[in-house]
Amino acid sequence: MTADAIPEFPFDRPTALEPPPQLAELRDKCPVAHVRLPSGDVATLVTRYEDARTVMADPRFSRNLAREGAARLSTTEDGGLFSRRREGTTDINEGAGHMRWRRLLSRWFTARKMEVWRPRVQAMADDLLDAMLAKGSPGNLSAGLGLPLPVRVICALVGAPSEDQDKFAHWSRTMLTLTRYTQEEVDRAHREFTAYVSDLVDRNRADPGDDLLSELTQISDAEDGRLSQAELIATVRGLLLAGHETTSNMIAIMAAMLLSDRRRFEAVIDDPDLIPGTVEEVLRMDSTLSAIGGVPRFITEDVALGEVTVPAGTTLIPNVPSANRDPDKFDDPDLFDPRRPNGSQHLTFGAGRHYCLGQPLARLELQVVLGTLARRLPQLRLRDSADSLRLRTGGMSGGLQDVWVTW
Repeated sequence: MTADAIPEFPFDRPTALEPPPQLAELRDKCPVAHVRLPSGDVATLVTRYEDARTVMADPRFSRNLAREGAARLSTTEDGGLFSRRREGTTDINEGAGHMRWRRLLSRWFTARKMEVWRPRVQAMADDLLDAMLAKGSPGNLSAGLGLPLPVRVICALVGAPSEDQDKFAHWSRTMLTLTRYTQEEVDRAHREFTAYVSDLVDRNRADPGDDLLSELTQISDAEDGRLSQAELIATVRGLLLAGHETTSNMIAIMAAMLLSDRRRFEAVIDDPDLIPGTVEEVLRMDSTLSAIGGVPRFITEDVALGEVTVPAGTTLIPNVPSANRDPDKFDDPDLFDPRRPNGSQHLTFGAGRHYCLGQPLARLELQVVLGTLARRLPQLRLRDSADSLRLRTGGMSGGLQDVWVTW
């Protein structure tokens, strides 16, 4: 393949909610394919379910892109968040350090522990919806509910003031840049965010409250000891980023996906037992949450993926939206089916040792939002046509721009 023949990535798409048609073409004909990133570097896109799951779960595929030969994603000098060197901090993303970190944290992110938060999340959702209703129809669901709810929840978890949400929004947008921000702006955001979180950790350690961070500062294990300051900072920073970006975006995406075909929303109104399955189908069918489709990996040895041998030194991107619509895994994958028997086996939360620790909380928040909208706003509709929805661009996290609704 010549350099000119390597397609530019991310691909364009027909509408905001539809996946790029190139993904299905590659999955069918060339499931391990070269693409050119915004940085100009070349990576390898993996589009089939089993291959993508292997890339996510096999420890030979490293998430550390801060090494010689790894592809840079961003147009910034450091190549973007995944390529940025974490000098002076403990890397909780790789090897024994990562497994120790997971063992210490996993006990706090169980479905049972997160379920205790359901009444608090419900109260927050009702409060925000009350404010939206008071302003009258139409309303911006992204700004009124999608953004503030996960931020409030995460701030309550880590003991941060929710009024700082604008700071989190700015830092996360800047740090997750692909083409939008300069290296100087990214460096400043890293410094400010790290200083903020470091101060938060110090205050919680000195004066523990009833939040998760206070518990984490006191956590101790006979085998693994305590979380270090660097590990706590990295953990809280990751929680705040995820709380602002991923779940916030997914609430807006869920509303848009269900209201673009109201039969999906009406089914939940008629049968609230469909809420969990509907959330899983939204997670499976979404193609907008990440601009690149998955967390890249790097290999230092030749690896076989299906019938293709991928050489050492390759940066791979497991494309989750494509994998989640693989007909070899999901029957009739383009059909929205909340009763799908294996719908929860999507790869939206990853796989293997990097499976998202926060997924029970994300699922809970999405279920609460969907149940609240179906119960309190059964007449909810998109203000404009689904084709008028617009993607957020220029960053690693995608999502939709404002989602306006009427009721």
